[in-house]
Amino acid sequence: MPKAGTSTAAGRTALRRNQACRSCRKRKLKCDASRPHCGTCVKQWHALISVPAPPGYAHPAEPQCVYDPVDGLALAPETDPIEKIRILEDEVAKLKIQLAEKSSQSISPMPSTQPLLRKSGFNLLRPESAASSSGSQGSGSGNSVNKGLSYEVPGTGLRTDSHSPEVYGGNRSSTNTILNMIYSGWNPDLPEPQILAHYVDIFFKCDPCGPRILHRSSFLSALRLHPRDPNFPHSAILHAICASASRWSPRKVATMPDGSRRDEFAEYHASKTRQYIDKTMATGEDIFPVVQACILLAWYFYQEGRWVEVWIFAGFQTRVSVPLRLNYPGTFSTHGNAPGAYLPPPTGFRDLECRRRTWWMSIMFDRIVSVGGWIHSIDERDIGTELPLPGDVFEMEQMIPSNPQDMCTEDLFTTHIPRYTDSFVLLLKAIMLFGRVTDYNVRNNLRAPTAPSKNQNPFELDGFRVLDNLVHKDFLDNLLQPYKQNLGVAGSNGGGQVDTDLYMVHIIPHAATITLHSPYLDLTNLHSTSTTRCLDAARAILDAYFMLSATSLDITRLHPFVTICWYLAAVVQVQVCKHFIESGEHDREQQIWGEINVLRQAMLTYGSRSPVGIRQEKLLQGLMREIVRLTSQRRPLEVGLPLYPFSHSTLFAQPPPCPNNAQIAPLPNPASTNDASGQGSGRFGNYGPEEHDSTASWTY
Repeated sequence: MPKAGTSTAAGRTALRRNQACRSCRKRKLKCDASRPHCGTCVKQWHALISVPAPPGYAHPAEPQCVYDPVDGLALAPETDPIEKIRILEDEVAKLKIQLAEKSSQSISPMPSTQPLLRKSGFNLLRPESAASSSGSQGSGSGNSVNKGLSYEVPGTGLRTDSHSPEVYGGNRSSTNTILNMIYSGWNPDLPEPQILAHYVDIFFKCDPCGPRILHRSSFLSALRLHPRDPNFPHSAILHAICASASRWSPRKVATMPDGSRRDEFAEYHASKTRQYIDKTMATGEDIFPVVQACILLAWYFYQEGRWVEVWIFAGFQTRVSVPLRLNYPGTFSTHGNAPGAYLPPPTGFRDLECRRRTWWMSIMFDRIVSVGGWIHSIDERDIGTELPLPGDVFEMEQMIPSNPQDMCTEDLFTTHIPRYTDSFVLLLKAIMLFGRVTDYNVRNNLRAPTAPSKNQNPFELDGFRVLDNLVHKDFLDNLLQPYKQNLGVAGSNGGGQVDTDLYMVHIIPHAATITLHSPYLDLTNLHSTSTTRCLDAARAILDAYFMLSATSLDITRLHPFVTICWYLAAVVQVQVCKHFIESGEHDREQQIWGEINVLRQAMLTYGSRSPVGIRQEKLLQGLMREIVRLTSQRRPLEVGLPLYPFSHSTLFAQPPPCPNNAQIAPLPNPASTNDASGQGSGRFGNYGPEEHDSTASWTY
């Protein structure tokens, strides 16, 4: 016989001794030793079954091809599958016992590790063996962690590592590390405890949305508990925090097949959060913390401009909150014919206020994503929950009565009780006021045979005058004096402080005014009240941006809804620019181009941190196509306007390019043109962190 590895004349590798099947060896036929049936036996079987079987005879169901058993491996006996599973389970149990006995010799028992876990932030989860396997030269666990946490997050003083091997989930660097995790109860899908603690700090210091629903001091205290403690934060919330905080920390970005880029760290933790949401939808287990995680994840999607997920989550979280009775006074109902709530009554002050804030952040999110033209998931007439308490009262757990105001309070938008008012409560009122504008537009246009006419006097419509007075004058005029005089920007010339909530309080009513009056904007009639309202509101939003840009503060720390306000002001300016082009007023046209580019640059700058800014600027470019075609300016998109003589920035520089593959979704505004429509929920690429001015400070 030919030796193994040699070739025959036909070019086929010769088989080793006894490698052919028994049938081919018995008949002395060529065999290719294919498993489970060789080619020769398969051909003979096909030839056999092609002829009908004689009476009383049945063809075999498969080729009769049998091989000799492999050396050292016995043929599988006829075994009951259930019995086989039982045997395998017994073997797995024995192996687990052996593994536990072996590991107990190299690590400390659970009672002695618990104090160390609480004292050092789970440093023992990164033992020396893990450090050496990850390439660290240090001799201790602390050295290995500090070596990995080598990047400082701008503006926070925090450090983290974008190249850590545990960037997505837990500690996978050595067997001892995994064993330590098993004994400590740490979720291996989470980052290492020290890295997670840094992301939590980043989240509370930088994120302008999510931290509202969490009691910071108690949450940080709970994070230092043992992972098996029932008061330890739910993993769904921690995953959502990691996804949100990734916007402010170094990230590992992957390039997708379509050319777009995605943050792998954020995507990993967002997917883990979704898994908990899906599980809770099926079982109802841990429903309240999972609802909180859902809200955090929804705000992350909004800041990333992922519109389809934004709209889905907006409806989902409000509908889930209803059977929890969060829309009732005190977030719990003891009467009525409807089935009882899934949640028991609040256990104390902190629990009650956390439920209120969770509900209101869900409602605020619903109003923001519906701005301009989408119907809301929950009508304000179905909201009985009191407004939340001020942030300092909540954080310090001052035992004061509940806020006496709710959505049924008659003078809710004009009366602000000092004891129950802070910037966040005012922001909530401003957004709910904008929601009333959305309700008015949707309900009036729902059954209208035609779109609103510019020649129509809207003040003749039922309810229009009252709503106009609220958004145009009454809300801002009746702010308490400390909030009325301060626009949220304290200081200038490169320093100061920004209250992001109060800044939004002063510009949201102007954005609501534009949304209310834009269908009736007629620049051929400058005496029209709607025209005056829109022009004044756009100017107010622009002036507020000038005031902020005159400082060295980073505008990417603002609430993401600010980009919608900038967009609405820019839409008015685009129509003004078109009017000046048609009337031949080139000097005034050039000035308007500069102001449009100011707002464009603001969106692009914000887009360096949050893709929602890029998407709104891309949407604005769709509205600008006509004036770009008609203008006499040689390079209209490069017309600059200095912000202030002492400003730290200028608009004469070329704005950053916007990728062609950036997908957008239309702002739900009845006045938008068809040119601005987009498709899908595409993601935009990498927006790395920019340098923050060390003198800037922010309050939330």
